[in-house]
Amino acid sequence: MHSPSWTEDELVLAGALVVKNGWRELRTKDLRVQELSELLQSLPIHSAEARALPGFRSPDSVSRKTTDFATNRPGYAGGATRCGKPTLLMIDAFTAREAEMLQAAQAIEDGIASGELYLIPPQPDEEDESGVTAVEGRLLARWALARERNPKLRAKKIQQARSAHGALRCEVCDFDFARAYGDLGDGYIEVHHITPLHVVGAAKTSLDGLACLCANCHRMCHRNRPGESWRTPAALRELMQTAGQVGSG
Repeated sequence: MHSPSWTEDELVLAGALVVKNGWRELRTKDLRVQELSELLQSLPIHSAEARALPGFRSPDSVSRKTTDFATNRPGYAGGATRCGKPTLLMIDAFTAREAEMLQAAQAIEDGIASGELYLIPPQPDEEDESGVTAVEGRLLARWALARERNPKLRAKKIQQARSAHGALRCEVCDFDFARAYGDLGDGYIEVHHITPLHVVGAAKTSLDGLACLCANCHRMCHRNRPGESWRTPAALRELMQTAGQVGSG
């Protein structure tokens, strides 16, 4: 059994370490490398068998990954190491939105430190059919999906939406389940976490941080593509307007 490929979560944490070090690589004996090695070995992502492999996310492997980040950054004057596309996409993400990606790394660290991320079971939609996850990582996706599926929070959001608007309509495309399916669809809508967890972190989810969406729009908000984040409802609505599928009102 070979050591598994680096996941987005692991790359977020390694990338953050490099960025905090001024986009410079870190050596094996650096205490920060050793601490990250221990953290990566504890993440609830890989199987117990993988984590038990000799050299799994060892300080040597972590140091090598920091070299990949440092030498493949645009503008680096020396020769670049060979690395996979996921690492290159993560470098692009940190280059384009450094502060946001550092927040993602901190949210992962906070979730691990609190123990919460160890308690949340894998969620069906944390990765798509091809195994791709959001660029901020699977664990934050797992955390957000678990919050969305909290029945008490969902019920409160639906009650708020009905009180404010009467009918329950998708906030992206205006689809109304009751209008389409009659009594069968009455009261049905899906709830989506608007604000990424790498922004709100472990903070308690507010009702204003949730949106009511139809199943199609919810799926499209969560659909993963390599190197991309989940879409907000506003971003999805803009995509639909560009495609001519919804009005601008």
